[in-house]
Amino acid sequence: MTPLQAATRETFWTIGPVGKAAFYWLAAVAILVFCYGVYARFAAYARGSEDPRDRLSNLPARTVAATKTVLSNENQFDRDLYAGVMHTFVLWGFLTLLVATTILGFDIDVYRPLAGESFWVGDFYVAYQFVVDAFGLLFVVGVGMAMYRRYRDRDGRLWGKHTSLEDDAFVWTLFLLGVGGFVVQALGIVGQPARADETVSFVGMAMAAGFRWAGLTPGGAEAIYGVVWWSHSLLAFAFIAWIPYAKPFHMISSFANVVARDEKAGARLPNVPADLDHTNAESLEDFTWKELMDGDACTKCGRCSSACPAETVGRNLDPRDVILDLKAYRESVSDDPVAGAGGGGEVATDGGTAAIDGGVAGSAAASDGGTVPIVADEGGVIASESMESCMSCLACMDACPVDIEHLTSFTKLNRQLVDEGAVDSNLQDVFQDVMQKGNTFGESQSTRGDWIDELDGGVEVPDARETEVEYLWYVGDYPSFDDRNKTVARALARLFDEADVSFGILFDDEKTDGNDIRRIGEEFLYLELAGHHVETFADCEFDSIVCTDPHSYNTIKNEYPEVDFAEFADDPMMPFDREEPWNAEGEIDVFHWTQVVEELVADGRLGLSGDELDYTVTYHDPCHLGRYNDEYEAPRELIAATGADLHEMPRSREDSFCCGGGGGGLWTEHDEDVKPSEERLREAVEDTDAGAAIEKFVVACPMCTTMFEDGRKTGNFEDGVEIVDVAELLIEAVEAGSEKAGSAEARS
Repeated sequence: MTPLQAATRETFWTIGPVGKAAFYWLAAVAILVFCYGVYARFAAYARGSEDPRDRLSNLPARTVAATKTVLSNENQFDRDLYAGVMHTFVLWGFLTLLVATTILGFDIDVYRPLAGESFWVGDFYVAYQFVVDAFGLLFVVGVGMAMYRRYRDRDGRLWGKHTSLEDDAFVWTLFLLGVGGFVVQALGIVGQPARADETVSFVGMAMAAGFRWAGLTPGGAEAIYGVVWWSHSLLAFAFIAWIPYAKPFHMISSFANVVARDEKAGARLPNVPADLDHTNAESLEDFTWKELMDGDACTKCGRCSSACPAETVGRNLDPRDVILDLKAYRESVSDDPVAGAGGGGEVATDGGTAAIDGGVAGSAAASDGGTVPIVADEGGVIASESMESCMSCLACMDACPVDIEHLTSFTKLNRQLVDEGAVDSNLQDVFQDVMQKGNTFGESQSTRGDWIDELDGGVEVPDARETEVEYLWYVGDYPSFDDRNKTVARALARLFDEADVSFGILFDDEKTDGNDIRRIGEEFLYLELAGHHVETFADCEFDSIVCTDPHSYNTIKNEYPEVDFAEFADDPMMPFDREEPWNAEGEIDVFHWTQVVEELVADGRLGLSGDELDYTVTYHDPCHLGRYNDEYEAPRELIAATGADLHEMPRSREDSFCCGGGGGGLWTEHDEDVKPSEERLREAVEDTDAGAAIEKFVVACPMCTTMFEDGRKTGNFEDGVEIVDVAELLIEAVEAGSEKAGSAEARS
């Protein structure tokens, strides 16, 4: 029996010097092929257009943050415990085995020749073997969990038109590598009786016991060891060399993607330069290096597809397919020996409908990225219908564990459609209304403030152009022109008045904010609106801006400060005289009204005691307030302040299901059995703990109010639940509190 202090094993047992030399030669070839592949991949990204964001600023901090994100698997654990555990086992098992192999290689090839001895002995060897066995077992279990979900459960989100033999090869190779390592270890234990008491190798010992039970002798183990050892080694070398050329490359590209992420991606879209040639998606050359890397970073996990409300209700959009369709097309027309198919492949892609029927011959591709249009009604890589289906809700990006920025690519595709005039006729009408009237309703701007006429209680709304105020209130299109949402504006005005807030509005100098106009693809109309507003802001005296609509809040807060007005100083299409950025340093605070009023309530300025109302309610998180800007608590605090009993829907906060109004959805019609708003209302009254007891469906977005009022009618929910804005709930609570106080005073 070998004493533990002296314990070690022969790495190249039965292999011999010729085999050892062949091993090192093959290892060198595999590493060289790997390194070339990685270089070629990143060189291909560099041929993409320049990204408007500085993705590599403060690179050390970015790398540290990405390392934490990846090693903790926090994105994988988000929403899916099973996937989090599975990925943790695989990742940490793989990394531990990689580090262990590196340590052993250093001992054999560096330390032993220099020191004349080995450190891979004794206590270190014992600890090493235990750790390798423990993490190797976790690795195999993790891969087994992946295989179970893929092949036994057949989780639908793991399968799609881009699922291929490559995916099977990847998971089976990992499994065979993990199991094969233990088989090699077990054969070595059986064939070397001196290692019979090496109990720290508990997996290898257990497998060795099984082999002995099956009748394997030390001589038999020695006879087959070389074959199994070489099989395992060759598979490992093949896998290493294969990594940059197929799906395994996501192990590298996804980390790089997290490093290069934009924390506000989606909430602030990349600015378009004055040169129109770089605005759209006319060819593959128009995509930035980050957008190209997004395709390679995709793991095909399908989380974005599962989260997408358009996909859920049956619209022609699968965000995963759009990203992978673009990647597939790029590879089909590329002559790159690594990232392409040499121009000889075929691809049938569209984001959901096979716009390219029968495929696209790569041999027909032109040097500019191919003869096939990137996005089109027919014959394009991506079907225009897919882009029209997008609600810009950001659910896909929020769900993505590797920080793919779907919305930046989608907006680029929409810009191309707008540039070609290939957008829905209803959207064309909206563009015309905004250009001619300044609002999406096509109403005269002179009537923008008419909602004030029906304000109760003698509330006055000052003109912020003439009076210095604390808050410049950007009311928004729907609270200004839509009858249903005018009640929200009036409720909020009364709340401000009740709390003695100094506020004012812009009346006819307020135009539509441009948030959704931009996401539809009308970039230059958005720029005109941004220029108009920041010039108007400059002529007013105020401390902060407060917005009724989360869409307005998002674009004024996150996107107006990004506009480089100097780029358009000489453009006759831009009727503003401004060259410097607006609010670039954040000196002006921009709020959603719930954030302001939540502070007022906390300060006791609305006189609420928290027991004024006794409704059973649920709350819908607007996409532009929640996912876009991470504000989830202020509306809930206000609901709680009224005394209402809040019951959360299963999909709430960052998991909230879009109403369907974003990305132009408010102005378009779609052929679908169930509208997103109907599905959301169904969830409220069927899946929420309170169920049918829900009396009020509370929102904090005028567009959401509009969509849910429509869904309430079309989905037959009119008798079951009422749609109310948080402001309407609050003013009702304030009135109830005043009545209580009045009654108490009368009794005294």
